[in-house]
Amino acid sequence: MKKSLIIFVVFVCSLNVHAQVDQKAVHDFIERVVPGRSGSFLIESIAQDNGKDAFELDNHDGKIILRGSNGLSVAGALNYYLKTYCFADIGWNGTNLNLPASLPMVKGKVHKSTPYQYRYYLNYCTFNYSMAWWDWSRWQKEIDWMALNGINMPLAITGEEAIWQGVYKDMGFTDKQLDAFFCGPAYFSWFWMGNLDAWGGPLPQNWMDTHKALQKKILERERSFGMTPVLSSFTGHVPPSFKDKFPGAKVKKTNWGAGFPDVYILDPDDPMFETIGKKYIDAQTKEFGTDHLYSADTFNENTPPTNDSTYLDGMSKKVFNSMAAADPKAVWVMQGWMFHYNNQFWQPQQIKALLNAVPNDQMIVLDLYSESHPVWNRTEAYYGKPWIWSMLQNFGGNISLFGRMRHVAADPAIALHDPESKNLKGIGLTPEGIEQNPALFELMLENVWRDTPIDADAWVSDYARRRYAQDNSQAKQAWHLLLNSVYSSGLSEGGPESIIVARPTMKPTIDRVLTQLSYDPKQLIKAWGLLINAADSLKQSDGFQYDLVDVTRQVLANYALPLQQKMVAAYKSGDKQGFKTNSTAFLQLMDDIDALLSTRKDFLLGKWISDARANGITEGEKNLYELNARDLVTLWGDKESELREYSNRQWAGLIKGFYKQRWQLYISALDKAMAAGATFDDKAFDKQVKDWEWGWVNKHDNAYPDKIKGDAVEQSKLLFAKYNNIIQQSY
Repeated sequence: MKKSLIIFVVFVCSLNVHAQVDQKAVHDFIERVVPGRSGSFLIESIAQDNGKDAFELDNHDGKIILRGSNGLSVAGALNYYLKTYCFADIGWNGTNLNLPASLPMVKGKVHKSTPYQYRYYLNYCTFNYSMAWWDWSRWQKEIDWMALNGINMPLAITGEEAIWQGVYKDMGFTDKQLDAFFCGPAYFSWFWMGNLDAWGGPLPQNWMDTHKALQKKILERERSFGMTPVLSSFTGHVPPSFKDKFPGAKVKKTNWGAGFPDVYILDPDDPMFETIGKKYIDAQTKEFGTDHLYSADTFNENTPPTNDSTYLDGMSKKVFNSMAAADPKAVWVMQGWMFHYNNQFWQPQQIKALLNAVPNDQMIVLDLYSESHPVWNRTEAYYGKPWIWSMLQNFGGNISLFGRMRHVAADPAIALHDPESKNLKGIGLTPEGIEQNPALFELMLENVWRDTPIDADAWVSDYARRRYAQDNSQAKQAWHLLLNSVYSSGLSEGGPESIIVARPTMKPTIDRVLTQLSYDPKQLIKAWGLLINAADSLKQSDGFQYDLVDVTRQVLANYALPLQQKMVAAYKSGDKQGFKTNSTAFLQLMDDIDALLSTRKDFLLGKWISDARANGITEGEKNLYELNARDLVTLWGDKESELREYSNRQWAGLIKGFYKQRWQLYISALDKAMAAGATFDDKAFDKQVKDWEWGWVNKHDNAYPDKIKGDAVEQSKLLFAKYNNIIQQSY
């Protein structure tokens, strides 16, 4: 997308009004979440509340009773108990399970129900920006986390390429023809959405086989909780050779942009469209089963050939019919991204034509970006279709501190009770990347079991206590500063980037590296100081260590801009000493940030690369996956890629081994020009740096550690002592 829990034995489906919960399965789940403590809990079943999931907490004979209407509800009860009574916290970037020896009893029965039928999770892009290299162990943890947080409608598209291979081979396509179609594993999201072919490939057969097996495990676990996974369907994207094999077919070229070649889309008017769509869902159902939910985004970031409402109505009918031909109970789950991304094309008449072609009870629309750019409030709530309020928040896996906390805390409940929201049926998380800004995601998920706005100020105080396993006044103050600075962001698409990730430039902001802050950086610096002061008390907390490193990183990443501009000013004025002083400091800042990030597993390029290579069984496969991994987080495409720096991770290894090296080339070239009294040759440098970047993307030099180095708290303290006063003076 361009900018603009786990139980082996089956729980009964969440649609049941009163399901019996499998005792052994829940016991195993609790044992995974809180090892050694499952004996402290009793599990019982209760009915749903008016068709919605519900849970209860109670006591009996010194044990805590977890009651639920299904596996998800029991998991929700456990999470509520751990957070509310034990001040525990389970998350991506640090977990606090420092439970007391004797678990506290619940005072009086607690009953909670969700107002939302659907709790959706994931974006196509998440499967690459964050999940590309996940094995079953990592997926198990995520499904546990999903269950704890009440997710019941996950997008589940792992292994889809294996099904397509079978369908197209049955149609007579050769392996060679399909090699020109299937992309590399870091680019599936955009292949699935019909944006590109073949880039990062050819895809090894071992990948297809292992990920088809992985998808079966994922689906089994998700369904065992009562989740209803959303599978894929046919959107018209066909192999390039399709036009030659079926010369009479209505195949049209379309181009996503970003420098990638055309792809080929089978027109829904063509009779083969429904045939292929049915073949695919039949084959997918045979391998993976179905919960009757299918994702399809025919025009994701591609403009239809005409805005004629008759055409759009007919196209929508045909896409839906290709699902319903195989599954009469099919429900089309549509991302509403295009209505925001291409809003000049998608006017009310066009949106209405696309949506109204499908029965209301067989379509669900994801309002993909509700926290910043809702579409429901300008489309009469999608003209009566069931829809889901979603938080997007992240683009490309960018790790900047960023979010709109007060909107996330209040807007879902406000929309729920707004008569204009009509058929609002759920809430969801639709980020391009996860494993960052954990507080924001946890806050959003607080909405699952409530129908009133959340007090964000009270919530961050409680969060700090849970996350750090201590009631610390300085940590609470820091979180209120964060709430009112980085987490009160504007309408920019994703967090501000740091100039250090930009291809070297004299400008303060370029293309995809937008450095403007929507908050007062002094407030972030104050929060930094408070966390440093609290460090000796809180340093045993894994979550605190992550947050301290993350805030330190953000302060230093912000400071890079005024430092770069001092370097530029010295160059332009011919101040050789000033240029040397500031350029040296700029490069040293990158070394310091790299050393800081090396202390946390969350920020290691080496782990991303080693996880990628672990998927291969031959050296050739490992090297291909490493190329995919390096490319996605840097250039994105080839050396002329228009999407370079889109992902712009601030990771150890990436900063020192990629970003710093580019800046070093640039600074050396500027220095030579100054010494010679010559004009800097931008074009020559542009060619030089592009060649260097492409060489880096194609390396396999085992240069980046996948294990942490150094102490997170001590490194943060050292950098605070070194930089705090200097940075204070720069603003």
